[in-house]
Amino acid sequence: MIVDDSIVARSVFQTIIAPLPEFEIVASVSNANQALARLDRVTVDIVLLDLAMPGPHGLTALPEIIRRGRGARVLIVSASAGAGADACVRAMTLGAADTLEKPVAGSFSGQFQADLIDKLRRIGGDSRVPDGDALRETSPAIVPGAELATGPLVAGRIDCLAIGASTGGLHALSALFAALPASCDMPILITQHLPTSFMPYFAAQMTEITGRPAVVARDGVNLLRGQLMIAPGDAHIRLRSIGGHPRVMLSREPAPSSCLPSVDPMLESVAEHYGDRAFAVILSGMGRDGTIGARAITEAGGEVAAQDHASSVVWGMPGSVARAGLAATIATPTMIAQRIVERLEGRSLRRASWR
Repeated sequence: MIVDDSIVARSVFQTIIAPLPEFEIVASVSNANQALARLDRVTVDIVLLDLAMPGPHGLTALPEIIRRGRGARVLIVSASAGAGADACVRAMTLGAADTLEKPVAGSFSGQFQADLIDKLRRIGGDSRVPDGDALRETSPAIVPGAELATGPLVAGRIDCLAIGASTGGLHALSALFAALPASCDMPILITQHLPTSFMPYFAAQMTEITGRPAVVARDGVNLLRGQLMIAPGDAHIRLRSIGGHPRVMLSREPAPSSCLPSVDPMLESVAEHYGDRAFAVILSGMGRDGTIGARAITEAGGEVAAQDHASSVVWGMPGSVARAGLAATIATPTMIAQRIVERLEGRSLRRASWR
């Protein structure tokens, strides 16, 4: 479904998408009210949604579009996706799968066309999409009833929580923190794949959502209890010990995933400094970033949790960790939070309820 008040934009989107055999345009409407009415009558997998339209703003209508879409993934295509990074971060926190800046009229071909097709295939669950010069597997579904090997459940305190996420991660983070009580006051490190310009808005949004101070990481700063330390868009988070206390050390060395920032260096460093007191969470995202770091966590005696397939926008990152047998918990973000609370409260370890 295409939702945009510009007839030119709707026509361009149709021209780009129509030749793609894996997609079918089932509706094209000019405002959010029309979209909501049409969602009651058609089945939609992806919604292309503008933000600035007559009637309800795209952000205002987004939660209801997701609800009536019954699992439809929303791609924000808006001029606000450029300078208006705050609106994009809010949209992704509300459940949008991804965003794309809509160019001025006359500039819809070339890079925009390639980016639109790439994002549609990513959030649409296409099993193989371009990744540089190669193709990589993204998010194949698990056969119902199939069992995955699991990593170890660990007892004892958690001194550091490290979270990695990409596409669909902001909404998953919101759900995770909504279920984490204030008593979960260990330092929390987050690597979320976002453009550098988005990071201040992301930190502000996380502060608002979680009720915890969230800051973009800087070289040499201390980790504080109850604080969210967010990787900047152009560097990995690593840790170094100064006087027995871990401090942030930003790194820009190439990572195996080719991501910058990458989840792997963060988790490897957390494993080195915290060992069995580390807890890693891998949320919705494209690719395999986080698998190498998750292995380092388990080898150091720590625990790993991965978001399940059903609740993920893209089951690439968590799926890779799960298929590698590294995740002790494979569940929704809410249930992962409950596992963290169970661990902190020292309750008996249970596995069945987390599968």
